[in-house]
Parts: sequence; structure tokens; C-alpha cells
Amino acid sequence: MIRVLVADDEALMRAGIRLILANADDIEVVAEAGDGREAVEACRAQDIDVALVDVQMPGRDGIAATEDISRLSPRTCVVMLTAFGEDAQVTRALRAGAGGFLLKDTGPTELIRAVRLAAQGEPVLAPRITRRLLERHVRSGRDTEAALRRVDGLTPAERDVLRLLGTGLSNAEIADRLYLSAGTVKAHISRILTRTGCANRVQAAVLAHDAGMLGDR
Repeated sequence: MIRVLVADDEALMRAGIRLILANADDIEVVAEAGDGREAVEACRAQDIDVALVDVQMPGRDGIAATEDISRLSPRTCVVMLTAFGEDAQVTRALRAGAGGFLLKDTGPTELIRAVRLAAQGEPVLAPRITRRLLERHVRSGRDTEAALRRVDGLTPAERDVLRLLGTGLSNAEIADRLYLSAGTVKAHISRILTRTGCANRVQAAVLAHDAGMLGDR
């Protein structure tokens, strides 16, 4: 079972998400939180696979909570929830260690799919957010030299995996392209994150872009 935490200051929103996820026989909501502090404590107290965390909460907000969860419970994948998906919020959340970002109007089927992907370590970004984030990133420029230094220690195989990860492919799709097993791809990605200092796949994808590995320099 995929163990999920739902953190939102609106009880009605928490109830709605719980009701949607109850339709999936492989997902269980094991904890709820009404603010960032409660979310951190829930992840500290029990094993959480995926934390769905609202960005805007009273007291300690979702992004600050994400920083704490990423530090205290690295195995937990945090997916941020927002009604607006402002670019600045997305950037801050990803830097804090969030593994994904969803809009609150995401449909039930897509929400369940997102939880499953997050539990597998896959990136979860709403398409509208992804487009704006990449456009903003391109406009803001990039430090190619710094990015090249960060990927310099990767093996040729790890570079191949990082390049495909940067295009948004899943583990299974990367494995298919490179004729590798899914387990081998997962191991490569784990080493890539460690060697490059990236907190998650999304940051690694941005790094691949910055290093010119996608053929867009």
C-alpha cells in the first residue's frame, strides 16, 4: 500500500482528497494535517510514502514544511498542492525538495496517477506548471559552466540516463530507450542525484537543461 499524508488547512479539501484516493485499492490515507507543523510531525511519527501538502497554510506554510520533511524523512515524496501555481512558489518548492506540484483542480484520475508516480520516485508536475516553469527558467538564463562542473563526474551511462530524464521520460521509458532494466535505471538516477547534489528528479532535469544535454544550447 502507498501510505499518504494529506496536509491542508481546509477540512473539506482534505476530505475530498481522502474520498478520491479511497477509490484506489493500492493507496491509503494514513494521516491528515491542518498546518505545516502537523505535517512535519506526521512524517516524523510514521512512515509516509507520499505527502500531499498545500502551499498556503497558516503558521508554518507548505514550503517550509517541505524543507523539514525532506530533511527528516528523505523517503517521503512531497507533492505540493496549489490553487494558482505561481512561478515563484514552484521554484521555491522545488528548491525545498518537493518532488512534484499539482493544481487543486486536478481531476480524480490524474490525482491517483500522480500519487502512484510520486511513490515510484517519478516527477509530478501539472502540464500548465511545467510549461510556465521551463519558460521562466529559459528567460532567466542559466549558468552552463557551473552545470557542466556538476555533471562532470558522471559516467557515460549516467549521462545517458540524465539526458533522457531531462526530457521528462519515466523510468520505464528510459529503460526501454537504453535497453536497461527499470532497477538499473533507478540505481543510476539515485547515483546521479547524489553526485550532482540534486534533491529530486525535477532538479536533475533542470540541471540537464542547464548543461546543454538536451541539444538546446
